[in-house]
Amino acid sequence: MNSLKLKTLTPLVAAFAAGISIQTTTLFAQDTDWKAGLIAPVANPIYFEDARITTEARPIFMQHWLPDTFKFSGGSAPLGGEVRLYALQLRYALTEKLGLIATKDGYIEFRPNNTLSHAYGFADLAAGLKYALVDDPDKQLLITPGLTITVPTGNNKVMQGSGGGEWNVFASAVKGWDDFHVTGNLGFRIPNNWDRQTAQAHYSLQLDYRVCNYFIPFFVANGYTILSEGNDKLLGAVPLNTEMYDLINFGSSHAKGTTQVTLGGGFRSKLTKKVDVGVAYEAGVADPVGIFNSRLTVDMIWRF
Repeated sequence: MNSLKLKTLTPLVAAFAAGISIQTTTLFAQDTDWKAGLIAPVANPIYFEDARITTEARPIFMQHWLPDTFKFSGGSAPLGGEVRLYALQLRYALTEKLGLIATKDGYIEFRPNNTLSHAYGFADLAAGLKYALVDDPDKQLLITPGLTITVPTGNNKVMQGSGGGEWNVFASAVKGWDDFHVTGNLGFRIPNNWDRQTAQAHYSLQLDYRVCNYFIPFFVANGYTILSEGNDKLLGAVPLNTEMYDLINFGSSHAKGTTQVTLGGGFRSKLTKKVDVGVAYEAGVADPVGIFNSRLTVDMIWRF
C-alpha cells in the first residue's frame, strides 16, 4: 500500500517542484531585467536618444512658445506666438544590440504673433542606426553610440530643406541604481553645407526615479553649443545670434560660441508592458534665449 502511494505521489511532487522552479526562474528573470524599469527621454526627442534597443512607434506632440521679444545681433523685434509639431518616430531592433531609428519627421505649424508670417509645412527626415556597445546588467550600465542622417526634404516655409542635410554622431548612456536612473546623451551635428547650416554640440541629462509604474518623475537639462558660423540671415537681412535647438538649423551667421540651455521636468507613466506615455515641460535659461521661451512635449510609446 505504501509503495503504491509513493508511486502515485512521486509524479505529483516532481510536477510541483518543476512548477516552483519555473516560477522562481521567471521571477528571477524579471527581477534582473533592470532595463524594463528604464524610461525613454521625453524632452528634446529628436536628439536625446534612448540607450536601449527597442521596436516601437512613438507619436509626439510638441507645443513651443516663442518669446514676446526676439533679440538678434544689433537689435530686437516683437515676436510671440507658437510653433507646433506633430511627428511619429519609429524604431526597429534588427538584433538585440543593433537598432534602426527614424528620429525626425512630422508637420510643423509656425504661428508667430508679430514680425513674421504664419507658415505650415513638413519637417526634414532623419534616420540612422544605434548599437548597444556596453550592456552590463550587473552594473546596470548601458552605453549606445549611434549615427543619424538628416535629409533636407522639408518645406522652406517652415525653415526646413536647407543646405545639404546634416550628420548626427552621438552616444547615449544610462546608469541605474535600482529605481533611480541617470540617462545622458552627447552628440555632434555636422552639416554637409557649412554656409547654410551650423555645426553644433548637443548634450542632455535626465534623472528619474520610479515611484510606481504609473508615476516616474524626472528632471531634465538639454544644451546646444554652436561650433561654427553659417551665412544665412533671417528674411535675408537679419543676422542671427541663435539657433533653434533641435527642430531648426538656421545657419546663423553670428551664433558661433553661444550656448543655449533648457531646464525642465515631467513624468512618464507605464500604462501596460507595451504602452507608456510621457509629459515634459522645459524653459530656456541661458542668454541668448533666442526663440526658445518654453516648450511642452507629450508622447506615447507603443512597443511591439
